Amino acid sequence: MTVAPALTPSRPEGAQIALVDLLDRLLATGVVLAGDITISLAGVDLVEVRLHALISSVRAGERDD
Repeated sequence: MTVAPALTPSRPEGAQIALVDLLDRLLATGVVLAGDITISLAGVDLVEVRLHALISSVRAGERDD
C-alpha cells in the first residue's frame, strides 16, 4: 500500500496536533481503507472478509442567489 505525504503547514518541532484537527484534515482530503481477512483450517478457506471503504466529508455547495 502506498501512502502519499499530506500537505501540512510548517509547525515548530515537538508541536502536537489535536485529534480534531487530524480528523478534519483526513476527512477534507478523504481516506481509503482496504483489507482482506481469511480464516482457514487445514488449508481450507472457511471465512473470507474484504473491506473497501472510502471515508470523506460531504459538503453542500454554496449557492449565490
